[in-house]
Amino acid sequence: MLLYMSNGSSGTKSTPLHSVSVAGAVVREDGRLLAIRRADNGTWELPGGVLELTEAPEAGVAREVLEETGIHVEVDELTGVYKNTTRGIVALVFRCKPSGGTERTSDESTAVDWLTPAEVEERMAEVYAVRLLDALDGDGPHVRSHDGRQLIAQR
Repeated sequence: MLLYMSNGSSGTKSTPLHSVSVAGAVVREDGRLLAIRRADNGTWELPGGVLELTEAPEAGVAREVLEETGIHVEVDELTGVYKNTTRGIVALVFRCKPSGGTERTSDESTAVDWLTPAEVEERMAEVYAVRLLDALDGDGPHVRSHDGRQLIAQR
């Protein structure tokens, strides 16, 4: 579980610290997208997680996708940067291609599936579905913010 952290002490203004996570928008040749159903809350999302301190973002996304789904990936490009303004989490999303492995669940996932874009919109909350759909449009990288439930309008 990620927690909001700050380095201030009581009574003084604090500077927020952000957690950085990575996620893989894994696209198969047939256009289907890799998704997991999270074990902790049952929601459908992209595979991903917290970037390790010494880890390159591309290595982190490949590690997280493999850990949660059993799928090896080749990382193509950054397609979006998404900030959860409530929790102080910045997520970097990379479009990836599957390069091997076999789908399996993990301690963090209770289901792994390849979804069509329409199924992504049906199963996922908008703040997560947009990350996969942005990866398909080729107009990235996108920069978006949300409050954990809905996107915040861009100015």
